[in-house]
Amino acid sequence: MGLLLGAIADDFTGATDLANTLVRGGMRTIQTIGVPRTGRAFDDADAIVVALKSRSIEPAEAISLSLDALDALRARGAGKFLFKYCSTFDSTARGNIGPVADALLARLGAPMTVYCPAFPETGRRVFNGYLFVGDVLLSESGMQNHPLTPMTDSNLVRVLGAQTGGRVGKIDLEIVRRGEDALRAALEERIAEGFRHVIVDAAGEEDLRTIGLGTDRLQLITGGSGIALGLPELFVRAGSLRPSADADVLPHVDGPVAVLSGSCSRATLAQVDYMRSRRPSFVLDTAALDRPQELVDGALAWAGAHLRDGPILISASAPPEQVATTQARFGRDESGSRIEGILAAVARGLRARGVRRFVVAGGETSGAVVRELGVSALRIGKQIDPGVPWTETVDSAPLAIALKSGNFGGEDFFIKAAESSP
Repeated sequence: MGLLLGAIADDFTGATDLANTLVRGGMRTIQTIGVPRTGRAFDDADAIVVALKSRSIEPAEAISLSLDALDALRARGAGKFLFKYCSTFDSTARGNIGPVADALLARLGAPMTVYCPAFPETGRRVFNGYLFVGDVLLSESGMQNHPLTPMTDSNLVRVLGAQTGGRVGKIDLEIVRRGEDALRAALEERIAEGFRHVIVDAAGEEDLRTIGLGTDRLQLITGGSGIALGLPELFVRAGSLRPSADADVLPHVDGPVAVLSGSCSRATLAQVDYMRSRRPSFVLDTAALDRPQELVDGALAWAGAHLRDGPILISASAPPEQVATTQARFGRDESGSRIEGILAAVARGLRARGVRRFVVAGGETSGAVVRELGVSALRIGKQIDPGVPWTETVDSAPLAIALKSGNFGGEDFFIKAAESSP
């Protein structure tokens, strides 16, 4: 029936997370790596999610990329749009969530949008405008130590207010729990009062479904992947979607499996430790980032000797104190960029050695890897853990790739993914 939803994600794993939510609702979904090329059609897609690497770049560049993506999605017929960011609401001190949303609203000529990063399935909840991770505030969850986008404030109204000149308000959980009609009425009131940005509370999946349905009159909504939970039903109600029972079915891809980890989140560090004690693992020496080719060659030489032993792990993940030491020597942005480049080069070398299935941890790492592998688009398959599906490249010689946000997945995620079928 044509493209229903156009989504813009500020990193690669976040895009996959959102696409996973849509596919589970029966929407056939394509994830593009960057703005989709002119003339390339995905005629069978109900939704296209454009994956950008815009979370931690300069605001002007993030705005430009996001507007290009919006224009491309509008040209393909999308009428409703979603700006996806992380469920930890992190970008930079100056943005990029607020500046990008402002630009998208202006381009669409829309009066207001909502913000809800809640993802209860992974412990992210918004209450009274504050973001919680599990039973602690975001600022106490470990995100305060993020190497690129530390979050030291959990008050989303305050965080967003520092990023935009537009008026920022909120809608409490009590209103959301009254149902979609009450939420719709509250949103109309906020528009009349001159609010341009509204944080909406959500503590459970039913709240997110209500938000998806109650924002039907908004052309643009923003949030984590959970805000999309009600969208398939919204399109069904409108008569524009017939949910597909096989939306997540992908052809099987054979071949060795490699796990590449660049995230330094608590969850990923635990996953690295778990796999290192059970499967062949190689840890990159981040003190030698000034010798990148040496690190790449060493990792590939080791991999060549262990690929037939089962899934392997190559990791640059490190605890906060080691990250701080590396950043002090090479600089924050430069050390991250070098690690991403090394893991991307390792991925290219592994593909040359026959690896056809990749599990990648970390948004920045995932972006670097898929670009190095020349991936332009992904079809979304079955979920491995909440927020993380298998995907398959839209190519004649496909690769299976699982892109994992640093904070997602259980302790055994890497092994579980490696031993599952795309």
